[in-house]
Amino acid sequence: MDFGLSERETYWRDRVRDFMAAHVYPAIPAYNRHFTQEGAARWTVIPVIEELKAKAYSEGLWNLFLNKSEHDDPDYAGPGLSNLEYALCAEEMGRVGFASEVFNCSAPDTGNMEVLRQYGTPQQKAKWLRPLMDGEIRSVFLMTEPDVASSDATNIQTSIRREGDEYVINGRKWWSSGLGDPRCKVAVLMGKTDPESQRHTQQSQILVPTDAPGIEIVRMLPVFGYDDAPHGHAEVVLRDVRVPVENVLLGEGRGFEIAQGRLGPGRIHHCMRTIGAAEVALEKMVDRLTSRIAFGKRLADQSVWEQRIGEARLDIEASRLLCLKAADMMDKAGNKEAQLEIAMIKVSAPRMALRVIDDAIQAHGGGGLSEDFGLARAYAGQRALRIADGPDEVHLRAIARLEMGRHAARMRAWREGAVADAAPVRA
Repeated sequence: MDFGLSERETYWRDRVRDFMAAHVYPAIPAYNRHFTQEGAARWTVIPVIEELKAKAYSEGLWNLFLNKSEHDDPDYAGPGLSNLEYALCAEEMGRVGFASEVFNCSAPDTGNMEVLRQYGTPQQKAKWLRPLMDGEIRSVFLMTEPDVASSDATNIQTSIRREGDEYVINGRKWWSSGLGDPRCKVAVLMGKTDPESQRHTQQSQILVPTDAPGIEIVRMLPVFGYDDAPHGHAEVVLRDVRVPVENVLLGEGRGFEIAQGRLGPGRIHHCMRTIGAAEVALEKMVDRLTSRIAFGKRLADQSVWEQRIGEARLDIEASRLLCLKAADMMDKAGNKEAQLEIAMIKVSAPRMALRVIDDAIQAHGGGGLSEDFGLARAYAGQRALRIADGPDEVHLRAIARLEMGRHAARMRAWREGAVADAAPVRA
Protein backbone atom coordinates (compact mmCIF):
# COMPACT_ATOMS: atom_id res chain seq x y z
CA MET A 1 0.00 0.00 0.00
CA ASP A 2 1.55 3.25 -1.19
CA PHE A 3 0.59 6.38 0.77
CA GLY A 4 2.78 8.67 -1.31
CA LEU A 5 1.31 11.13 -3.80
CA SER A 6 1.76 10.60 -7.51
CA GLU A 7 3.27 13.30 -9.69
CA ARG A 8 -0.16 14.15 -11.08
CA GLU A 9 -1.79 14.30 -7.63
CA THR A 10 0.93 16.62 -6.38
CA TYR A 11 0.71 18.76 -9.51
CA TRP A 12 -3.00 19.54 -9.19
CA ARG A 13 -2.93 19.93 -5.41
CA ASP A 14 -0.03 22.36 -5.57
CA ARG A 15 -1.62 24.39 -8.35
CA VAL A 16 -4.73 24.89 -6.22
CA ARG A 17 -2.63 25.54 -3.12
CA ASP A 18 -0.55 28.16 -4.91
CA PHE A 19 -3.64 29.87 -6.34
CA MET A 20 -5.19 29.98 -2.89
CA ALA A 21 -2.04 31.60 -1.45
CA ALA A 22 -1.70 34.12 -4.26
CA HIS A 23 -5.33 35.12 -4.75
CA VAL A 24 -7.92 33.59 -2.40
CA TYR A 25 -6.42 34.31 1.03
CA PRO A 26 -5.68 37.96 0.15
CA ALA A 27 -9.32 38.35 -0.99
CA ILE A 28 -10.85 37.36 2.37
CA PRO A 29 -11.10 40.97 3.69
CA ALA A 30 -12.86 42.14 0.50
CA TYR A 31 -15.23 39.18 0.69
CA ASN A 32 -16.04 39.92 4.34
CA ARG A 33 -16.66 43.62 3.62
CA HIS A 34 -19.55 42.64 1.38
CA PHE A 35 -21.48 41.52 4.46
CA THR A 36 -21.17 44.85 6.23
CA GLN A 37 -23.79 46.11 3.78
CA GLU A 38 -27.42 46.14 4.83
CA GLY A 39 -30.67 44.86 3.38
CA ALA A 40 -30.90 43.90 -0.28
CA ALA A 41 -27.30 44.92 -0.97
CA ARG A 42 -26.11 41.77 0.79
CA TRP A 43 -28.03 39.62 -1.71
CA THR A 44 -26.02 40.77 -4.70
CA VAL A 45 -23.15 39.17 -6.58
CA ILE A 46 -19.86 39.60 -4.70
CA PRO A 47 -17.45 41.37 -7.08
CA VAL A 48 -14.26 39.81 -5.71
CA ILE A 49 -15.66 36.32 -6.32
CA GLU A 50 -16.25 37.11 -9.99
CA GLU A 51 -12.71 38.49 -10.29
CA LEU A 52 -11.25 35.33 -8.74
CA LYS A 53 -13.38 33.11 -10.96
CA ALA A 54 -12.01 34.80 -14.06
CA LYS A 55 -8.44 34.22 -12.81
CA ALA A 56 -9.10 30.55 -12.00
CA TYR A 57 -10.76 30.00 -15.38
CA SER A 58 -7.84 31.57 -17.23
CA GLU A 59 -5.39 29.32 -15.37
CA GLY A 60 -7.33 26.13 -16.12
CA LEU A 61 -8.31 25.57 -12.48
CA TRP A 62 -11.94 25.13 -13.38
CA ASN A 63 -14.58 22.40 -12.92
CA LEU A 64 -11.95 20.20 -11.28
CA PHE A 65 -14.65 17.90 -9.87
CA LEU A 66 -15.73 16.74 -13.34
CA ASN A 67 -13.81 13.51 -13.71
CA LYS A 68 -13.90 11.25 -16.73
CA SER A 69 -16.62 8.62 -17.11
CA GLU A 70 -18.02 6.29 -19.71
CA HIS A 71 -20.77 8.86 -20.31
CA ASP A 72 -18.37 11.68 -21.18
CA ASP A 73 -19.42 14.04 -23.94
CA PRO A 74 -16.29 15.77 -25.31
CA ASP A 75 -18.25 19.02 -25.55
CA TYR A 76 -18.81 18.94 -21.77
CA ALA A 77 -15.56 17.49 -20.52
CA GLY A 78 -13.79 18.59 -17.36
CA PRO A 79 -10.04 18.39 -16.75
CA GLY A 80 -10.39 14.69 -15.97
CA LEU A 81 -9.17 14.52 -12.37
CA SER A 82 -9.92 11.31 -10.53
CA ASN A 83 -11.85 11.44 -7.25
CA LEU A 84 -8.58 10.88 -5.41
CA GLU A 85 -6.85 13.72 -7.25
CA TYR A 86 -9.79 16.02 -6.68
CA ALA A 87 -9.91 15.11 -2.97
CA LEU A 88 -6.51 16.70 -2.44
CA CYS A 89 -7.61 19.87 -4.26
CA ALA A 90 -10.92 20.05 -2.41
CA GLU A 91 -9.14 19.88 0.95
CA GLU A 92 -7.23 23.02 -0.02
CA MET A 93 -10.48 24.72 -1.10
CA GLY A 94 -12.11 23.75 2.19
CA ARG A 95 -9.73 26.01 4.07
CA VAL A 96 -11.75 29.06 2.95
CA GLY A 97 -15.53 28.94 2.89
CA PHE A 98 -16.01 30.61 -0.49
CA ALA A 99 -13.02 29.06 -2.28
CA SER A 100 -14.86 26.20 -3.98
CA GLU A 101 -17.02 28.72 -5.87
CA VAL A 102 -13.88 30.40 -7.19
CA PHE A 103 -12.99 27.16 -9.00
CA ASN A 104 -16.62 26.52 -10.07
CA CYS A 105 -16.63 23.53 -7.73
CA SER A 106 -19.33 24.46 -5.20
CA ALA A 107 -22.58 22.76 -4.31
CA PRO A 108 -25.27 22.42 -5.48
CA ASP A 109 -23.89 23.30 -8.92
CA THR A 110 -21.44 20.38 -8.85
CA GLY A 111 -24.19 17.80 -8.35
CA ASN A 112 -26.50 19.47 -10.85
CA MET A 113 -23.76 19.58 -13.48
CA GLU A 114 -23.01 15.91 -12.93
CA VAL A 115 -26.70 15.07 -13.32
CA LEU A 116 -27.04 17.10 -16.51
CA ARG A 117 -23.85 15.67 -17.98
CA GLN A 118 -24.87 12.09 -17.26
CA TYR A 119 -28.62 12.20 -17.81
CA GLY A 120 -29.40 15.37 -19.76
CA THR A 121 -30.54 15.49 -23.37
CA PRO A 122 -28.45 17.46 -25.90
CA GLN A 123 -30.97 20.30 -25.64
CA GLN A 124 -30.88 20.32 -21.82
CA LYS A 125 -27.09 20.34 -21.84
CA ALA A 126 -26.88 23.19 -24.31
CA LYS A 127 -29.40 25.32 -22.42
CA TRP A 128 -28.31 24.70 -18.82
CA LEU A 129 -25.11 22.66 -18.53
CA ARG A 130 -22.98 24.86 -20.78
CA PRO A 131 -23.64 28.12 -18.86
CA LEU A 132 -23.19 26.27 -15.54
CA MET A 133 -19.84 24.89 -16.64
CA ASP A 134 -18.82 28.35 -17.84
CA GLY A 135 -19.77 29.89 -14.49
CA GLU A 136 -22.30 32.23 -16.11
CA ILE A 137 -25.24 31.03 -14.01
CA ARG A 138 -25.88 29.09 -10.81
CA SER A 139 -28.47 26.49 -9.85
CA VAL A 140 -30.45 24.95 -6.98
CA PHE A 141 -31.61 21.45 -6.05
CA LEU A 142 -35.19 21.31 -4.79
CA MET A 143 -35.78 18.11 -2.84
CA THR A 144 -36.26 18.63 0.92
CA GLU A 145 -39.78 19.44 2.16
CA PRO A 146 -40.87 20.85 5.53
CA ASP A 147 -43.93 18.64 6.01
CA VAL A 148 -42.34 15.20 5.55
CA ALA A 149 -39.20 13.36 6.66
CA SER A 150 -37.19 14.02 3.51
CA SER A 151 -34.30 11.80 4.63
CA ASP A 152 -36.58 9.14 3.10
CA ALA A 153 -37.06 10.60 -0.38
CA THR A 154 -40.08 8.38 -1.03
CA ASN A 155 -41.96 10.67 1.38
CA ILE A 156 -41.68 13.67 -0.95
CA GLN A 157 -45.12 15.00 -1.83
CA THR A 158 -44.52 17.74 -4.41
CA SER A 159 -46.78 16.94 -7.35
CA ILE A 160 -45.58 16.83 -10.96
CA ARG A 161 -48.72 16.32 -13.08
CA ARG A 162 -48.71 16.10 -16.86
CA GLU A 163 -51.17 18.21 -18.81
CA GLY A 164 -50.69 17.87 -22.54
CA ASP A 165 -47.24 19.15 -23.49
CA GLU A 166 -46.54 20.55 -20.02
CA TYR A 167 -45.95 19.41 -16.47
CA VAL A 168 -47.73 21.31 -13.69
CA ILE A 169 -45.82 21.44 -10.40
CA ASN A 170 -47.30 22.12 -6.96
CA GLY A 171 -45.50 21.82 -3.64
CA ARG A 172 -43.37 23.41 -0.96
CA LYS A 173 -39.59 22.98 -0.60
CA TRP A 174 -37.10 24.28 1.91
CA TRP A 175 -33.34 24.33 2.53
CA SER A 176 -33.13 25.16 -1.15
CA SER A 177 -29.49 26.24 -1.03
CA GLY A 178 -28.45 28.79 -3.62
CA LEU A 179 -31.86 30.15 -4.54
CA GLY A 180 -31.02 33.54 -3.05
CA ASP A 181 -28.26 34.14 -5.58
CA PRO A 182 -29.36 36.46 -8.42
CA ARG A 183 -27.38 34.23 -10.81
CA CYS A 184 -29.50 31.18 -9.91
CA LYS A 185 -31.43 30.45 -13.11
CA VAL A 186 -32.45 26.79 -12.97
CA ALA A 187 -33.67 24.30 -10.38
CA VAL A 188 -33.42 20.52 -10.48
CA LEU A 189 -36.63 19.54 -8.72
CA MET A 190 -37.60 16.13 -7.36
CA GLY A 191 -41.28 15.39 -7.07
CA LYS A 192 -43.93 12.75 -7.56
CA THR A 193 -45.28 11.96 -11.04
CA ASP A 194 -47.10 8.70 -10.23
CA PRO A 195 -48.31 8.20 -6.63
CA GLU A 196 -49.72 4.77 -7.57
CA SER A 197 -46.46 3.34 -8.90
CA GLN A 198 -44.01 1.21 -6.94
CA ARG A 199 -42.32 3.03 -4.06
CA HIS A 200 -39.07 3.87 -5.84
CA THR A 201 -40.59 4.72 -9.24
CA GLN A 202 -43.07 7.35 -8.10
CA GLN A 203 -40.49 10.13 -8.21
CA SER A 204 -39.12 12.11 -11.13
CA GLN A 205 -36.64 14.94 -11.53
CA ILE A 206 -37.36 17.92 -13.73
CA LEU A 207 -35.67 21.17 -14.74
CA VAL A 208 -37.50 24.31 -13.63
CA PRO A 209 -36.43 27.84 -14.63
CA THR A 210 -36.32 29.88 -11.42
CA ASP A 211 -38.20 32.76 -13.08
CA ALA A 212 -41.16 30.55 -14.00
CA PRO A 213 -44.53 32.03 -12.95
CA GLY A 214 -45.85 30.51 -9.72
CA ILE A 215 -42.53 30.29 -7.86
CA GLU A 216 -42.55 32.24 -4.59
CA ILE A 217 -39.59 32.51 -2.23
CA VAL A 218 -41.24 32.61 1.20
CA ARG A 219 -38.12 33.27 3.28
CA MET A 220 -34.42 32.66 3.61
CA LEU A 221 -33.59 30.24 6.40
CA PRO A 222 -30.64 31.13 8.65
CA VAL A 223 -28.26 28.45 9.93
CA PHE A 224 -27.49 29.32 13.56
CA GLY A 225 -28.16 32.94 12.63
CA TYR A 226 -26.11 32.98 9.40
CA ASP A 227 -28.14 33.61 6.26
CA ASP A 228 -25.23 32.83 3.91
CA ALA A 229 -26.10 35.72 1.59
CA PRO A 230 -26.15 35.87 -1.36
CA HIS A 231 -26.30 32.07 -1.61
CA GLY A 232 -29.04 31.57 0.97
CA HIS A 233 -31.22 28.62 1.93
CA ALA A 234 -34.77 29.26 0.78
CA GLU A 235 -38.22 28.04 1.63
CA VAL A 236 -40.08 28.16 -1.66
CA VAL A 237 -43.66 27.48 -2.74
CA LEU A 238 -44.54 26.29 -6.25
CA ARG A 239 -48.13 26.97 -7.32
CA ASP A 240 -49.19 25.63 -10.72
CA VAL A 241 -45.70 26.09 -12.12
CA ARG A 242 -45.69 24.98 -15.75
CA VAL A 243 -42.67 23.64 -17.63
CA PRO A 244 -42.43 21.81 -20.98
CA VAL A 245 -42.45 18.02 -20.96
CA GLU A 246 -38.95 18.01 -22.46
CA ASN A 247 -37.65 19.36 -19.14
CA VAL A 248 -38.00 15.99 -17.41
CA LEU A 249 -34.69 14.26 -16.74
CA LEU A 250 -34.20 10.73 -18.06
CA GLY A 251 -37.96 10.02 -17.98
CA GLU A 252 -40.83 9.66 -15.54
CA GLY A 253 -40.15 7.45 -12.54
CA ARG A 254 -36.36 7.76 -12.78
CA GLY A 255 -35.92 10.38 -10.04
CA PHE A 256 -34.68 7.96 -7.39
CA GLU A 257 -32.17 6.48 -9.79
CA ILE A 258 -30.82 9.94 -10.61
CA ALA A 259 -30.66 10.91 -6.93
CA GLN A 260 -28.57 7.88 -6.03
CA GLY A 261 -26.11 8.65 -8.82
CA ARG A 262 -25.91 12.29 -7.74
CA LEU A 263 -25.38 11.88 -4.01
CA GLY A 264 -22.29 9.66 -3.89
CA PRO A 265 -19.81 12.19 -5.30
CA GLY A 266 -21.57 15.12 -3.61
CA ARG A 267 -21.28 13.55 -0.18
CA ILE A 268 -17.58 12.94 -0.48
CA HIS A 269 -16.93 16.44 -1.90
CA HIS A 270 -18.30 17.89 1.34
CA CYS A 271 -16.06 15.59 3.38
CA MET A 272 -12.96 16.53 1.39
CA ARG A 273 -13.53 20.20 2.16
CA THR A 274 -14.24 19.37 5.80
CA ILE A 275 -10.67 18.14 6.24
CA GLY A 276 -9.39 21.56 5.16
CA ALA A 277 -11.79 23.36 7.51
CA ALA A 278 -10.60 21.23 10.42
CA GLU A 279 -6.95 21.93 9.58
CA VAL A 280 -7.62 25.68 9.70
CA ALA A 281 -9.39 25.35 13.06
CA LEU A 282 -6.43 23.42 14.48
CA GLU A 283 -4.00 26.05 13.19
CA LYS A 284 -6.04 28.81 14.83
CA MET A 285 -6.22 26.82 18.07
CA VAL A 286 -2.45 26.25 18.21
CA ASP A 287 -1.75 29.89 17.38
CA ARG A 288 -4.03 31.01 20.20
CA LEU A 289 -2.65 28.54 22.72
CA THR A 290 0.96 29.49 22.03
CA SER A 291 0.33 33.24 22.25
CA ARG A 292 -2.10 33.48 25.19
CA ILE A 293 -0.95 33.60 28.83
CA ALA A 294 -3.19 32.42 31.67
CA PHE A 295 -2.23 31.70 35.29
CA GLY A 296 1.37 32.59 34.57
CA LYS A 297 2.05 30.37 31.59
CA ARG A 298 1.00 29.78 28.00
CA LEU A 299 -2.28 27.99 27.44
CA ALA A 300 -0.33 25.50 25.33
CA ASP A 301 1.59 24.47 28.43
CA GLN A 302 -1.56 23.43 30.25
CA SER A 303 -1.84 19.66 30.05
CA VAL A 304 -5.49 19.64 28.98
CA TRP A 305 -4.61 21.62 25.85
CA GLU A 306 -1.75 19.33 24.92
CA GLN A 307 -4.23 16.47 24.99
CA ARG A 308 -6.73 18.34 22.83
CA ILE A 309 -4.11 19.26 20.24
CA GLY A 310 -2.95 15.65 20.08
CA GLU A 311 -6.48 14.32 19.71
CA ALA A 312 -7.25 16.86 16.99
CA ARG A 313 -4.27 15.72 14.93
CA LEU A 314 -5.25 12.07 15.39
CA ASP A 315 -8.83 12.75 14.34
CA ILE A 316 -7.90 14.78 11.27
CA GLU A 317 -5.41 12.19 10.02
CA ALA A 318 -7.87 9.32 10.52
CA SER A 319 -10.61 11.18 8.65
CA ARG A 320 -8.27 12.15 5.83
CA LEU A 321 -7.19 8.53 5.33
CA LEU A 322 -10.80 7.32 5.27
CA CYS A 323 -11.74 10.08 2.84
CA LEU A 324 -8.87 9.24 0.49
CA LYS A 325 -9.70 5.55 0.73
CA ALA A 326 -13.31 6.25 -0.24
CA ALA A 327 -12.20 8.42 -3.18
CA ASP A 328 -9.75 5.76 -4.34
CA MET A 329 -12.42 3.05 -4.16
CA MET A 330 -14.81 5.21 -6.18
CA ASP A 331 -12.14 5.53 -8.85
CA LYS A 332 -11.20 1.85 -8.93
CA ALA A 333 -14.45 0.03 -8.13
CA GLY A 334 -17.23 2.55 -8.67
CA ASN A 335 -19.59 4.45 -6.37
CA LYS A 336 -21.72 1.41 -5.57
CA GLU A 337 -18.78 -0.66 -4.35
CA ALA A 338 -17.59 2.29 -2.28
CA GLN A 339 -20.96 2.89 -0.59
CA LEU A 340 -19.70 1.69 2.82
CA GLU A 341 -16.67 4.00 2.75
CA ILE A 342 -18.77 6.93 1.49
CA ALA A 343 -21.29 6.41 4.30
CA MET A 344 -18.54 6.13 6.92
CA ILE A 345 -16.74 9.32 5.89
CA LYS A 346 -20.02 11.23 5.62
CA VAL A 347 -20.60 10.49 9.32
CA SER A 348 -16.98 10.69 10.45
CA ALA A 349 -15.74 13.89 8.80
CA PRO A 350 -18.31 16.42 10.07
CA ARG A 351 -18.19 14.91 13.57
CA MET A 352 -14.41 15.20 13.54
CA ALA A 353 -14.49 18.79 12.33
CA LEU A 354 -17.02 19.76 14.96
CA ARG A 355 -14.80 18.38 17.74
CA VAL A 356 -11.77 20.27 16.46
CA ILE A 357 -13.67 23.52 15.88
CA ASP A 358 -15.34 23.24 19.28
CA ASP A 359 -11.96 22.93 21.00
CA ALA A 360 -10.67 25.85 18.94
CA ILE A 361 -13.64 27.94 20.08
CA GLN A 362 -12.90 26.97 23.67
CA ALA A 363 -9.27 28.00 23.27
CA HIS A 364 -10.37 31.46 22.09
CA GLY A 365 -12.72 31.94 25.04
CA GLY A 366 -15.41 34.56 24.45
CA GLY A 367 -13.70 35.57 21.21
CA GLY A 368 -14.41 32.15 19.77
CA LEU A 369 -18.13 32.81 20.00
CA SER A 370 -17.80 36.02 17.98
CA GLU A 371 -17.05 36.47 14.29
CA ASP A 372 -13.56 37.78 15.02
CA PHE A 373 -11.93 34.41 14.35
CA GLY A 374 -14.41 32.79 11.92
CA LEU A 375 -14.85 29.75 14.15
CA ALA A 376 -18.54 30.25 14.93
CA ARG A 377 -19.41 30.37 11.22
CA ALA A 378 -17.24 27.31 10.58
CA TYR A 379 -19.05 25.43 13.34
CA ALA A 380 -22.45 26.34 11.89
CA GLY A 381 -21.43 25.09 8.47
CA GLN A 382 -20.03 21.80 9.71
CA ARG A 383 -23.01 21.18 11.97
CA ALA A 384 -25.31 21.49 8.97
CA LEU A 385 -23.34 18.73 7.21
CA ARG A 386 -24.51 16.20 9.78
CA ILE A 387 -27.94 16.67 8.19
CA ALA A 388 -27.22 17.71 4.59
CA ASP A 389 -27.06 14.92 1.98
CA GLY A 390 -28.63 12.52 4.48
CA PRO A 391 -28.46 12.69 8.28
CA ASP A 392 -26.01 10.63 10.30
CA GLU A 393 -28.75 8.18 11.24
CA VAL A 394 -29.42 7.25 7.60
CA HIS A 395 -25.75 6.60 6.90
CA LEU A 396 -25.24 4.66 10.14
CA ARG A 397 -28.23 2.53 9.23
CA ALA A 398 -26.64 1.80 5.85
CA ILE A 399 -23.32 0.97 7.52
CA ALA A 400 -25.02 -1.38 9.98
CA ARG A 401 -26.97 -3.18 7.26
CA LEU A 402 -23.85 -3.67 5.15
CA GLU A 403 -22.03 -4.99 8.21
CA MET A 404 -24.83 -7.40 9.10
CA GLY A 405 -25.00 -8.54 5.50
CA ARG A 406 -21.29 -9.24 5.47
CA HIS A 407 -21.59 -11.18 8.73
CA ALA A 408 -24.50 -13.24 7.35
CA ALA A 409 -22.47 -14.09 4.25
CA ARG A 410 -19.55 -15.26 6.39
CA MET A 411 -21.86 -17.42 8.47
CA ARG A 412 -23.32 -19.04 5.36
CA ALA A 413 -19.84 -19.69 3.98
CA TRP A 414 -18.76 -21.23 7.28
CA ARG A 415 -21.79 -23.50 7.49
CA GLU A 416 -21.26 -24.65 3.92
CA GLY A 417 -17.56 -25.23 4.56
CA ALA A 418 -16.60 -22.91 1.72
CA VAL A 419 -14.27 -20.77 3.81
CA ALA A 420 -12.16 -22.44 6.46
CA ASP A 421 -11.42 -19.31 8.46
CA ALA A 422 -14.93 -17.84 8.27
CA ALA A 423 -16.06 -19.25 11.62
CA PRO A 424 -17.54 -16.62 13.90
CA VAL A 425 -15.57 -15.58 16.95
CA ARG A 426 -17.26 -16.60 20.19
CA ALA A 427 -16.52 -14.99 23.52
